[in-house]
Amino acid sequence: MDNIEQSPFNSSLESGVRSVIILNALFPLSIDLHRLVDFDYLVVHSGDVNGPESLHAPLPMRAGELLIRRDIIEKGLLLIMSRGLLNRVPTVSGIEYVASEKSNSFVCNLETPYLIRLKSRAEWVAEQFSELSDDELKGIVKGFFDKWTTQFQPIDTTLGEGNE
Repeated sequence: MDNIEQSPFNSSLESGVRSVIILNALFPLSIDLHRLVDFDYLVVHSGDVNGPESLHAPLPMRAGELLIRRDIIEKGLLLIMSRGLLNRVPTVSGIEYVASEKSNSFVCNLETPYLIRLKSRAEWVAEQFSELSDDELKGIVKGFFDKWTTQFQPIDTTLGEGNE
């Protein structure tokens, strides 16, 4: 199982289900792919922004997930749109995605403990972040990258030497 797409976790199916849950929580708002990627991260790592306990484990360097999510989410959107649960909407600023009329019935029927928590986090993210400007949201997400990149900085072991 070296191929991440063979696993139900981090697959286009999983990201598609998360996307329909997020867009359903945002309905009738439509958002672009970039914002959806950010919201997807915030839903599963809500604890990183002082929200409810994160759904996924707080692994080191998890902000790196933002780099690979876009492609997986895009594939998930295509899968979910093929089932009529999401719509692609052309806007003056580009393509955006919105929940369809069918999405609420679908989301309401998701009843596993994990998916109930996921729906709760999606509603929290919609409430907390949907009205932020792109620049404000970018600032929050940039904070994850700043933390992530500092984890790659070498520790300067010479600090304090010769200062005695």
